[in-house]
Amino acid sequence: MDKIVLQAADLDGYLTRADQEAIVQVGDLYGRALDDFVYLAGEKAPERKRAQERLLAMFNELGEIMQGVVDAERRIHVYSLETPEFIHGEASRLVAKLRDARTGNPEFIYYIQRAYEMLFNLAFAGPHSGQRHPIFVRTPVSVPVVNYAVHKIPDIDSLTENSVMCVMLRAALLPSMIVAKEIQEYSLRHTVPPFALFKISRDDNRSEIDMAYVLDLKKSYFNTEGLQGRDLFFADPMNATGGSLVTVIQYLRGQGIKPRSIRFFNVVSTLKGALRIVRAVPEAEVYTLWMDPALNEKAYIMPGLGDAGDRINGPDRPESPRDIIQLIADYGSHVTSLYRDQIRQIEKVVLNR
Repeated sequence: MDKIVLQAADLDGYLTRADQEAIVQVGDLYGRALDDFVYLAGEKAPERKRAQERLLAMFNELGEIMQGVVDAERRIHVYSLETPEFIHGEASRLVAKLRDARTGNPEFIYYIQRAYEMLFNLAFAGPHSGQRHPIFVRTPVSVPVVNYAVHKIPDIDSLTENSVMCVMLRAALLPSMIVAKEIQEYSLRHTVPPFALFKISRDDNRSEIDMAYVLDLKKSYFNTEGLQGRDLFFADPMNATGGSLVTVIQYLRGQGIKPRSIRFFNVVSTLKGALRIVRAVPEAEVYTLWMDPALNEKAYIMPGLGDAGDRINGPDRPESPRDIIQLIADYGSHVTSLYRDQIRQIEKVVLNR
């Protein structure tokens, strides 16, 4: 069988009644906000100001409801709930820049890189990290002798040296390279994790309630045996429904693969998508920079930030979609030189299929 299909109804079957009630509650509350968005774009200042006041109160309420749900689930990690308060503004401003329709491709990529450095710190190198190890760095200063600096960095090798970067293609490609680069930079042995590439898509002709997720094995590149007992890291800017990750994991389970752990890194996740993952995949943990409340009928995140794949990679022409090598080439020399070791690993799995 060349294609594996998962239906949205299968995903909802994992949710508890309390999950479903919370999802409906935040969805209904956000639905009330849509009316005020019209006033924000209007020219009447008094109406605009009143709309802003209502929206501020509503978003505060949404945040409190979602925080209550997340606090009860230890495998969902939201940046603002697990980091010191004085750095929350950095995350908020960063996500605001990514949301902004005026943020162009080079700037969007810059903020995606920053976002994943923050997420990596949250998962591995933050205030809860344990032992540190010294590194001795030779500097360009050579008078009166060659100078060295000593720095202590978190020792994360036990958490990352067994990892495989699992890429759900297009939007996930660059974020996965960023996480792999962070692993290399923190590793005592400068380990570059191997890659597994999964070609998964959803049928955008369907609505959110009957969405289908399709894993195309012919266009995927991975070594099944190389995933056994490993720590699987997924990095995708947007976790809308959780369907893509659950489809991959259910396929691997059917092949007898038992990962040691699964970590999913998102810039923006919906409450529904995060809950579906931790309910359907008990060994998974979700790390997200920001949590959004709702999905529209096409299963796009609201308020969201648009199509992250197009904003990172540029849109494909429908008649000639790019393959993995073409996507990498289109990043340009600045990105490809920065992530050259990660690209070598990707080329290895693609060319040695």
